[in-house]
Amino acid sequence: MASRDFRSELVGSFSEGSNGNPTVAMIEAAFRHHGLNWRYVNCEVPPEMLADAVKGARAMGWRGFNLSIPHKVAVIPLLDGLGESAAIMGAVNCAVNRDGRFIGENTDGKGFLKSLQEVVDPQGRSIVMFGAGGAARAIGVELALAGARSITVVNRSAARGEPLVKLLNEKTNAPATLALWDKTYAIPKAADIVVNATSIGLGNGNAPLDIDVSSLTPAMVVADVIVDPPDTRFLRDAKAQGCTTIDGLGMLINQGVIGVKYWTGLDADPAAMRRSLEDIFAH
Repeated sequence: MASRDFRSELVGSFSEGSNGNPTVAMIEAAFRHHGLNWRYVNCEVPPEMLADAVKGARAMGWRGFNLSIPHKVAVIPLLDGLGESAAIMGAVNCAVNRDGRFIGENTDGKGFLKSLQEVVDPQGRSIVMFGAGGAARAIGVELALAGARSITVVNRSAARGEPLVKLLNEKTNAPATLALWDKTYAIPKAADIVVNATSIGLGNGNAPLDIDVSSLTPAMVVADVIVDPPDTRFLRDAKAQGCTTIDGLGMLINQGVIGVKYWTGLDADPAAMRRSLEDIFAH
């Protein structure tokens, strides 16, 4: 009688508000597509139980796990080490079991960078980025490490914008400046890549960014991090100006591709993952 494998390798996600996270569908679609006996378990974990959740993952031999709000910083002392960009930005969204040690990585910015590099190499390019929250921090660090010439952080609050600019200037080679977003913002002509890393447009694809749309030019590559819906007003406005655009699905899918690679060593097929998300967001 042929031996059978009745034990799945386990990965998953620890977050609050886990019911709205579509990552499980995308990752399990990749596992099925590649015939892997792996499972991704989406777990609701309140802050006071995070340490127990990490201990449980260790005890059960999990191969890794994602972290979402509110655990990306709190998890760091519970891990055994950090990758380069995770250490710089001080946030982890992906733990990887390497020889029994959980190492914290951050695929938020890496997923964005991968989708951007499919269109344009950010090395030597001038970046304008809206927002200074977690997504902006991750994206800014990865763009800086990839050799961006300069990064302008456009944010309504100096209290949030200044620490990100300081981090980029002190920990990376990309000079960063803050532009206060206290009025309609005109994109500088020298900008090569424009990124919306705010939550504007989430759940409402018609919400506009407060920008002078006519300042967008066909030479610019314009990207949005919003996945629901992926066709945001910002991207539609940019397309109308002749810009090359990148939607948030690419970032999310590439995060998944990078996570699967970290955990399994396999280069997952992004098309299988994209189909699962398009099916979800079409309904």
